[in-house]
Amino acid sequence: MPTVTNREIPYNYNSCTDQDIVIRLLDNKAWDIISELRLQRKIGYSARMLFEVLGDLWVVYRNPYIQDDLISNRRRRHALQQALLHRLDMIASRADTNTKVLTLLTIARSAVEKFNLHLIEQNKMRRKAYKTLGKVLRKDNICFDGLSRVAHATDATDWRVEYPFVVLKPDSETQIAPLVKACITLGLTIIPRGGGTGYTGGAIPLTPHSAVINLEKLEQLSAIEPMTLPGTDIVMATVNAECGVVTRRLGDLAKTQDLVFAVDPTSQDASTIGGNVAMNAGGGKAVLWGTTLDNLVSWRMVTPRGTWQEIVRQNHNVSKIHLQDNTTFSITEYAADGKTPLADPTLLTIPGASLRKEGLGKDVTDKFLSGLPGVQKEGCDGLITSARFILHKPPQHIRTVCMEFFGDNLQKAVPAIVEIKNYLDALPEVLLSGLEHLDERYIKAVKYTTKVTRAERPKMILLADIVSDNENALNAAAAEMVRLTNLRNGEGFTASSSAARAIFWLDRTRTAAIATHTNAFKINEDVVIPLPRLGEYNNSIERINIEYSLGNKLAMLATQLTFLQALADKHSEQPLLLEKINAAYSIVIQTQKQWQIIANDLDTYFIELQSRTLRISYKTTISKPLLTIFAGEEHSGIRDSLN
Repeated sequence: MPTVTNREIPYNYNSCTDQDIVIRLLDNKAWDIISELRLQRKIGYSARMLFEVLGDLWVVYRNPYIQDDLISNRRRRHALQQALLHRLDMIASRADTNTKVLTLLTIARSAVEKFNLHLIEQNKMRRKAYKTLGKVLRKDNICFDGLSRVAHATDATDWRVEYPFVVLKPDSETQIAPLVKACITLGLTIIPRGGGTGYTGGAIPLTPHSAVINLEKLEQLSAIEPMTLPGTDIVMATVNAECGVVTRRLGDLAKTQDLVFAVDPTSQDASTIGGNVAMNAGGGKAVLWGTTLDNLVSWRMVTPRGTWQEIVRQNHNVSKIHLQDNTTFSITEYAADGKTPLADPTLLTIPGASLRKEGLGKDVTDKFLSGLPGVQKEGCDGLITSARFILHKPPQHIRTVCMEFFGDNLQKAVPAIVEIKNYLDALPEVLLSGLEHLDERYIKAVKYTTKVTRAERPKMILLADIVSDNENALNAAAAEMVRLTNLRNGEGFTASSSAARAIFWLDRTRTAAIATHTNAFKINEDVVIPLPRLGEYNNSIERINIEYSLGNKLAMLATQLTFLQALADKHSEQPLLLEKINAAYSIVIQTQKQWQIIANDLDTYFIELQSRTLRISYKTTISKPLLTIFAGEEHSGIRDSLN
């Protein structure tokens, strides 16, 4: 079978292969026919014309701007349809009585007709949606334009599956309930969206029949208000924020009265309050004051039924929720007006310990959270519209300690984390308010510059914030943390001023660097590891990395061997070139044998591979020698193929 590239279909600029596109626009049977006809060398010119037709269909399906033009202009739409059918007629004129080609053409004509009907149906659906949604929103807040749809097709992952059918931008919280009902009437999948900073793909449309409700306009923020917490006699400073308020605004507001807003995810300059609640966001301050759930007093949300729910925490302990024996929430459901109760409040009582996984601090296995509405559900059980939070009085003094660990064996360094945590837990006057662990790959990705004069990067970094009202006790604790670090082949540094501490934490905020380093989009989920098992976790992840990297390299060697064998067959009567080919083949086959031995017994070689005393480098072992063998202008084509 002749070699077929993955990009014969015009306008194919995404990750889909030609096979993916044929199956998507036609079907599996069509791809089987094309493959069979190629094998028989039957449809060279006809295949190019068919792929041109599919390219035209594909570029419209994947380009909302062209869609807008064709949907609104019947004349252009008809002209495109006729042009596509004309090309299929030309293929038919060359088909003679070939039943395979005729079957393929029947499928293709059906696809063109389906494409035209799709555009017509889109036009009808838009008119119907305007009529229904226009009863709730202003027309300029109902967005079908290409720019809006493209901008809401992905989040921080840059993972793209489908464009939404429509983007909706409500102006007020009161519009949300009727808007949800309208979307349900239209049969649209509802996707709530705040700042679009998520790394889990929660705001990405997976169906073309979806409505993204952009909540960024809901940005009312109250003043800081003292409040007696429900069911207690505790008076706390609180603040109420609509779901579109950017997280940083609450932190800045709290600082004006020397208070702290505890929710501070890395994305706080763009993420919004609704997303914080829906994701149960944390951040560096979560070590001291907990995640979003621990700091909520109450929140409002719209259910998939188009009704309202208000959830109020009772008997708040002003601390981490799992430290409370039982936590009670009052849940009241209201009609679409947001004011008329549909029933008496119900009480949901949850054992505090069940809201956290023992030894982890956060339970990422229980998204359900014992049925608590809204929090940690990623928008799947309703749209968060506003929330009230407690604000904390910070300790008087704070220090940031940066601990850099070196050497090849992290098993010696990881216990330092447990030792430092246990040491701080035993201090009555010093609290750990933030702790972050950076592994070797992250350190490399952010191009971390070590604070010592060693000619190597650290293998692991710990960043810790410690706080106290007793400055002497705080300084003594920081010094002891540095001493414990030194005992584990590490170096420790302490920052006191806010500017110095900000510099210490700067590298932690560069999460996007991982995507740059791997040259890929990035989807994150929380991984919470018991501290004593962090070394085991690191080794497991590194073993997976090595295993897949080695597997990829072996696959590349197999491809090179196939290419060199075919090259030898083609140039069997050119002794000088054949000698070069055989030399290259010998290098590849010998390397393949050596690497396969390592792959078959990876446990034996793991420590050497992890410490870099044994290196498997495709570039050094294969690429450079082969490019040297085939040096010279006359072998440029071979070099291009080898690359």
